[in-house]
Amino acid sequence: MRRMIVGISGATGFAYGIKALELLKPMDIQTHLVISKAAKITGNYEHSKSQLAQLESLADMVYSVDNIGAAIASGSYKTMGMLVAPCSMRTLAAIAHGLSDNLLTRAADVVLKERRRLVLMTREAPLHLGHIKNMEAVTLMGGIIFPPVPALYQHIESVDDIITHSVARALDLFDIDVPSLPRWGEDMSLNQKFE
Repeated sequence: MRRMIVGISGATGFAYGIKALELLKPMDIQTHLVISKAAKITGNYEHSKSQLAQLESLADMVYSVDNIGAAIASGSYKTMGMLVAPCSMRTLAAIAHGLSDNLLTRAADVVLKERRRLVLMTREAPLHLGHIKNMEAVTLMGGIIFPPVPALYQHIESVDDIITHSVARALDLFDIDVPSLPRWGEDMSLNQKFE
């Protein structure tokens, strides 16, 4: 069984985590969700209570961020890796320095130590040198920094289009194919614009 950990931390962009779970739901991939305390606060600002209530139904397993003894806290529990969407600068810093002070950061630490794929959809601008050095540290450990930068060539019609494209591209890094993802060079209408 393929298993994917989805972490949602406290940066703005709670919708990225929701979209990841929505895109993974119809696939043969078991999802394991952990939400930080700050993310719950952000989620309350960005989404309705009914949307937040539906969130946990999208995941196969949901863990409390305080449950440091959960299955995903152990390297012997095999997963494809972990997507943190969005990833706050606090979570990035904890991961960069090996501070496993909650389940989200412990799961990320396990993914790195087991040499599995870790993708962090970092959300902050502008960046100071501490942020950049933390990104460098995670990259040197094998993680991937993936800010959700919109691809404007995709004929955007809604904010959801931007979010979907960013998350689908992040899932590409796990070799998870989202069929509806527009790809440069494969969509003839994109190529014709430059003839």
